[in-house]
Amino acid sequence: MLSNDGCWESSLLQQYFTLSYNRLWTFNCHPDIKMVAANLTLPTTMRALLLSGVYNITVQNVPVPQLLFPTDAIVKLTSSAICGSDLFAYRGFAPEQPAYVPGHEGIGYVAQVGSAVTSLSVGDYVVIPDNLHHGQLQMRNVMPTSYGSGLASPGMSGLQAEYARVSAADANLILLPIPLNETTPTLEHSFMTIGDIFSTGWTAVTWSGFQPGDSVAVFGAGPVGLMAAYSALLRGASRVYSVDHVPFRLEVARSIGAIPINFVELDPVAQILAHEPAGVRRAIDCVGMEGLNAQLQFEPSIVTRQMINVTGFEGGIGQIGVYNYVPGAPVLREHPDITGDVDFPISDFWIKALKYQAGIVQPYRTAPDLVNLVASGRVSTDFITSAVINIEDGPKYYERFNRTEELKVFISFT
Repeated sequence: MLSNDGCWESSLLQQYFTLSYNRLWTFNCHPDIKMVAANLTLPTTMRALLLSGVYNITVQNVPVPQLLFPTDAIVKLTSSAICGSDLFAYRGFAPEQPAYVPGHEGIGYVAQVGSAVTSLSVGDYVVIPDNLHHGQLQMRNVMPTSYGSGLASPGMSGLQAEYARVSAADANLILLPIPLNETTPTLEHSFMTIGDIFSTGWTAVTWSGFQPGDSVAVFGAGPVGLMAAYSALLRGASRVYSVDHVPFRLEVARSIGAIPINFVELDPVAQILAHEPAGVRRAIDCVGMEGLNAQLQFEPSIVTRQMINVTGFEGGIGQIGVYNYVPGAPVLREHPDITGDVDFPISDFWIKALKYQAGIVQPYRTAPDLVNLVASGRVSTDFITSAVINIEDGPKYYERFNRTEELKVFISFT
């Protein structure tokens, strides 16, 4: 794949098939831009999951990604996972688009590096973060690029596959302090959560303004919600309330020390205020616009209202649930009442002098601390694992996860 002087041939690059949205990439080959030749030899195809419409996940052979720029690295994944954010597109909340590889959680070892990569070597054991840093000094903040979003992340194919290309590898790959051959499945899965759900839950707690001793209400007991509850407990919360309606998720919440609140049985605000008459100090939204009421019908504003109602004076709210309203998305044909522009009770928010922070989490900001917690044995996320599967079983477990029959599904490539 390399010419005699080590530079990628333009004719080959012009034929490179980018899985993210089935378009061609071109790259002008400059004499000073050379790729490293001392890399592992990779196969031409790999097994991957493809999302090609609402509820339509298949397993296919697709091209293995290649180095496009000197700052790139190719990672051979040892594990990936299915995330609640993947269900957002699976259920039809994203616009219709050509088939693409989903997934944004991955861990593995470096198989190839470009010539400008200086802090990584072939064989390094790394976590791939779900949202990528651009790797350059910017004069203003910009939206990060996410894996596995199809048209929304051009050039970045998803991580539910055997290999992945990582741009700006020095700035993005999270180097782990133990060799690959010294890990275990439990430890690997704990490390991998740093690339998404652990960092996301941890950041949501931070955004709420959390201080040790605070009481916390976490709305949602899926993987991210449970990691938020776990993070709050790790950081010294006095009490953590976990709000959901799925019995086995609430039992997992109880097992880590949270107080389960089933919103179908009784208004969750009333249940929590019975324990916290002045309200909790912090509330966290890990649900987003797919919020459900007690009748299990979509009510996008419900979590926002409940958080404001349950949080006490001068408390804080952290929100990482997805509110990405896309007009014309397939699901809106059946549920036109769903919107990301929720009703916000500004009067109650103002009277209570609350603080609110929301957005997309960037794991590289929390990775150093969380890697140390996992490596020291202080943290294990094994409580969220409900299944470890082969990629061939991916379609079946997407269905199970969508029906809330699974909590966290890991995909093993070893």
